Amino acid sequence: MVLDTSVLAAGVFWRHEPHQCVQAWLRGWFTLVVSEGIFTEYERVLRKVKAEQGFTTDLEPWLEAIRNNVFWVAPSPLTTPVCRDAKDDMMIEAALAAGAQTVIARDADLTVLKKPFGIRILTPRQWLSALSRGHRRQLK
Repeated sequence: MVLDTSVLAAGVFWRHEPHQCVQAWLRGWFTLVVSEGIFTEYERVLRKVKAEQGFTTDLEPWLEAIRNNVFWVAPSPLTTPVCRDAKDDMMIEAALAAGAQTVIARDADLTVLKKPFGIRILTPRQWLSALSRGHRRQLK
């Protein structure tokens, strides 16, 4: 599974549905798929949000968890852009490289897509709603 950068950042800094998705990954409920480009974007956005919001969160444990607990892939380059924002294509490229079936995203440039290459694009709420009630309770 691929997490869009906005889901990861919201999951690190705030305690809503994106946080529950991040918690599910940390509990081993799914394997997070990351490419070098995605990791670089994760790191950039986490540092930017931390600075802009004045958070004191230590990002190193988060970055270390990502470095060591993900499935690293070399992206499968697309022949033509899929997303309105070409920068978001890296999420689809990583999913394709890993054979992942799902991208969890909040970014409208991803959520408007109609299952590109058979990959489901779900919001955190949509993904969480597919879990059993018992699993959802464990994430609160």
